[in-house]
Amino acid sequence: MILCRAEHAAKIDKAVFPGLQGGPHNAITAAIAVSLQEALRPDFAAYAAQCVANARTLAEGLAARGFDLVTGGTDNHLVLVDLRNKGLGGKPLAAALDRAGLVGNYNAVPWDDQPPQNPSGLRLGSPAMTTRGFHEPEFRQVADWIGRVVESGLDEKVIATVAGETRALCEGFPMP
Repeated sequence: MILCRAEHAAKIDKAVFPGLQGGPHNAITAAIAVSLQEALRPDFAAYAAQCVANARTLAEGLAARGFDLVTGGTDNHLVLVDLRNKGLGGKPLAAALDRAGLVGNYNAVPWDDQPPQNPSGLRLGSPAMTTRGFHEPEFRQVADWIGRVVESGLDEKVIATVAGETRALCEGFPMP
């Protein structure tokens, strides 16, 4: 969604349709409406601040375990990890974390010398876990789990152990 002054509307409309958008994607329109409604609620500012605090806690926990963070940390809800010093690609780590019950996306990092299909980075976000009610202690735990999986060399026994611990923690934080 792009909000603008009337004087810019025609140019923006021309730039978006038909080049970037082929039609009204009703599911996306509905999702935007729900998102805007949520952003109007009084507790949204506190939720957004908690997302940032949680991401910072995750970044600090990873940095303490020797992970290189793009920009050295985060100012928002995302953490981008450069895995080159760990000798891992983002894609295999994302897959291993998925098996461990943790979700991350492989992602290119600045000056990445690896192909887009297996870039050197891992992108982690805080909103989904914050929505479940996670706070800083749980994000410190997530950093520990990621560290354990990486330090194990993606060992399946460690991944299975972390998966059990992840399930146990999440039982106390059901999806809303």
